[in-house]
Amino acid sequence: MKKILFVASVTSHILQFHIPYLKYFYEHGYEVHVASFGRQEIPYAMKHFNVPFERSPLSLRNIKAYRELKRIIDEEKYDIIECNTPTASVLTRLAAKKARENGTRVIYIAHGFHFFKGAPLKNWTFYYPVEKFLSKRTDDLITINEEDYEFAKKKLKAKNIHHIHGIGINQSLFQTSISEEEKNELRNEFQLTEKSFVLFFAGELNKNKNQIAIINALKEISADCPNMMLLFAGVGPLEAFLKKKVKEYHLEDRVKFLGYRTDVLKILQITDLYISMSRREGLPINILEAKMMGVPLIVSDARGQRELVQDHSNGFVVPFDDLPLLARYMKMIYENPKLPNEMTARSKNGIEKYYLENVEKEMKEIYHI
Repeated sequence: MKKILFVASVTSHILQFHIPYLKYFYEHGYEVHVASFGRQEIPYAMKHFNVPFERSPLSLRNIKAYRELKRIIDEEKYDIIECNTPTASVLTRLAAKKARENGTRVIYIAHGFHFFKGAPLKNWTFYYPVEKFLSKRTDDLITINEEDYEFAKKKLKAKNIHHIHGIGINQSLFQTSISEEEKNELRNEFQLTEKSFVLFFAGELNKNKNQIAIINALKEISADCPNMMLLFAGVGPLEAFLKKKVKEYHLEDRVKFLGYRTDVLKILQITDLYISMSRREGLPINILEAKMMGVPLIVSDARGQRELVQDHSNGFVVPFDDLPLLARYMKMIYENPKLPNEMTARSKNGIEKYYLENVEKEMKEIYHI
């Protein structure tokens, strides 16, 4: 029986993005293994190695993770190894050097390089040389946005370089609308009124997701947009800081922190405008979800987001640090009730290529097993 190993820093990444591909190999007679940090049960995985990866590439715990991963790879003798997430992918390709020389095929899915146009110099100084070196130890480098793909073709040395349209969105999840009663229950839970104009963003509360930019923009136009409400779904290291700023700006009644939510698709059905001011994105699933639900968008000029809203048919692109322009667009959409409806009507233009069934076809062509 042939064997494949899927690797990611955390088990939740495998569960969120890769179950269709575990299933694909399982159904094609492969013995499917996973190496990741976290003890959650993984469908179709015959073995799960709980490897103590750390997100920071400089953490000393990654030395232990590397040794454990190398032992697993040397003992199990895989036909294919697919690695994901930056730190785990670095360690995997280092650990798989001998295995690759003996015929193991190494696949790396780059969900968004840390080096990109406009990235901090430290990102280019650290991540780019590492990726350039390790690309020589990569049989198939898979990118999920156009900018990374074009860069990889020019600068990296992987044996094969591919582009797919994200990780795929399950079209069936977007075909059921919640009832007016359910919408009212959500509005009551979030203390919204019939007049509320709802801004929404779902993501970890951290520096990269840049929620503070949205809060600062709301502060600037709050007097002119009295019914504008802002909802954040997610938890993270900047939660206390963001709540402190909201209190400092006297916006406690206008900004709601919802915590970790599993009903984002329902919340999108009471959302008037979805805003993401991320500094860095690969090809964000949350923007695709908002597009699928017909929600107008304002996004930062980050590569993956810009790619999804590049024709301005259903949204606007703003530099992540341009507070006046962000505030102007927010106010313009708030004051023009026809504009959101027009943007909603165009929101699904060209989205078919991001459907899970089509991305699966792209991946299966790369796997060619």
